[in-house]
Amino acid sequence: MAYSLSYRDLEELMHERGYNVDHSTVQRWVVHYAPRIEQAFRQNKKPLGHRWRLDETYLKIRGEWKYLYRALDKQGHTVDFLLTAKRDKKAAGRFLNKAIGSNGKPSLINIDKSGANAAGSK
Repeated sequence: MAYSLSYRDLEELMHERGYNVDHSTVQRWVVHYAPRIEQAFRQNKKPLGHRWRLDETYLKIRGEWKYLYRALDKQGHTVDFLLTAKRDKKAAGRFLNKAIGSNGKPSLINIDKSGANAAGSK
């Protein structure tokens, strides 16, 4: 059987394997452990270069268009990314603050001529 991995699907999957877990419990696990897992991943992340390239694109997710911001270093390693519903100054600023906050300030950021990116980098 194929699963889309919703919390209810995970509940059913675990029930098939002999574990009685409610979908709300799975959701609480995600809320509790996701930040810890992200922190562990960031601690084991490869060292990044001090020159970044920022790009963005639209992705269709579950039938809705979303906006993906992504920063790469000079070697092509992913610095950070952010998926948002809107492409605006607020989203660009939030993305840059997140990337710089978790990876330090780069010496150079190359961006395209997007108005949102230019406004967010100020």
